[in-house]
Amino acid sequence: MADYLEELRQHARIAILRMLEDAPQHTSNVSMMTNLLPKMGIGFTRDQTTSEVNWLKEQGLATVKDHGNFIVATATVRGVEVAQGLVKHPGVKRPRPGS
Repeated sequence: MADYLEELRQHARIAILRMLEDAPQHTSNVSMMTNLLPKMGIGFTRDQTTSEVNWLKEQGLATVKDHGNFIVATATVRGVEVAQGLVKHPGVKRPRPGS
């Protein structure tokens, strides 16, 4: 089961980065991303999404601002490169070509 959970987190991380890549100014909030993840087959809670956003921050792939009742994430240049599949990053699923 641990392998499944790690694979799921890797898929969630690339999904979050791709959402940020597509968002205006590469920025979105955790609530919005939590609502969109199930459309990609990833049923994460807000806490789980927040954990993955913070993981992306620790890796230098996103910046995070906590405004108390909501959290805003912005993809870094490196995060966008990972989302586009231009570079690999351990712990983030690589997107399929053309997706």
